[in-house]
Amino acid sequence: MFRNKRSQDYFEAWLKRIRKEFAESGRLSEIALILSKEGERSVGEWRTILQRLIEGHESPDLELLTRLDSLVCRSSGAKIPKDSGADLFE
Repeated sequence: MFRNKRSQDYFEAWLKRIRKEFAESGRLSEIALILSKEGERSVGEWRTILQRLIEGHESPDLELLTRLDSLVCRSSGAKIPKDSGADLFE
């Protein structure tokens, strides 16, 4: 699948990070639900696809790799509680 060692190294690092993210309880199902709302596949189909990816049975195409990356980065950022009193326009 990979043309050079650098691409392989990037993919291995990405896969390690994704595995760590999906190790959190409910995380894989959460991402599967988001992906199912964006397309034509069901939550169950996405759950199976994601499971096969993290087990190393399949490799994602570039579009899925970047989409998963953006979902993981977006949802792993710091979250400010709604009732924290921090108002942008105060």
